[in-house]
Amino acid sequence: MSHLPLIGVSACTSLVGKHLFHIAGDKYLQAAALAGWPVIIPALGTHLEVEDLLAHLDAVLFTGSPSNVDPSHYQGAQPGVGPHDPARDHTSLALIRAAVALGVPILGICRGFQEMNVAFGGSLHQKVHEAGPYQDHREEPDETLEVQYGPSHEVQIEPGGLLERIGLPEQIRVNSLHGQGVDRLGAGLRVEARAPDALIEAFSLDRADRFALGVQWHPEWQVQSNPHYQVIFQAFARAAQRRVEQRRIATGSRI
Repeated sequence: MSHLPLIGVSACTSLVGKHLFHIAGDKYLQAAALAGWPVIIPALGTHLEVEDLLAHLDAVLFTGSPSNVDPSHYQGAQPGVGPHDPARDHTSLALIRAAVALGVPILGICRGFQEMNVAFGGSLHQKVHEAGPYQDHREEPDETLEVQYGPSHEVQIEPGGLLERIGLPEQIRVNSLHGQGVDRLGAGLRVEARAPDALIEAFSLDRADRFALGVQWHPEWQVQSNPHYQVIFQAFARAAQRRVEQRRIATGSRI
């Protein structure tokens, strides 16, 4: 009998009224459910025992967010472009490093993509539209969600990488809703896709024994109706299922 993978989903902190809540967007939970059973990971920072938590998870999805990674984590200019979420920073950065070390598959989306880069020693452009040759990758705030998350530009898939291996064609069209982006690529990361302006839009961990993929766009959005986005989550699901089997063999049980 197969075990349904447990998919950790990173949470942000947000004030609702006068109280602080740990929240994860429905669209991420719905997409994570394609790979297994979503479990929200509260942003408890240093109070979270990440290794103990990861021992019970089969994959982790690092979500997008209204907040940005605080530049103190990558020697960026102070004070940085907010809003910031220090609890999420401390939680996600530690989780990313520990997950990779323990062989837990990870998928980073938007902020999660940027967190992965920072976790591996990379840096970010705080305002992509003011950085060199890059276009404005932000969404129009007054448009409907359908327009904001609609196709915005092509990305060129790098040959020989993870995205090509899982079945994506040479070019796909993606949405674009971000103000920050990769400046210096983190150590051990391999570029998987670039926008027409050469901005890095996806990367993977350059190790065959670890599934660690980050994408700057939002493949969780209406994933069921987008075959290219489905390919990403199907690969994530396969990696999570492999983790289930590896844990089963390691423990000699059905988990």
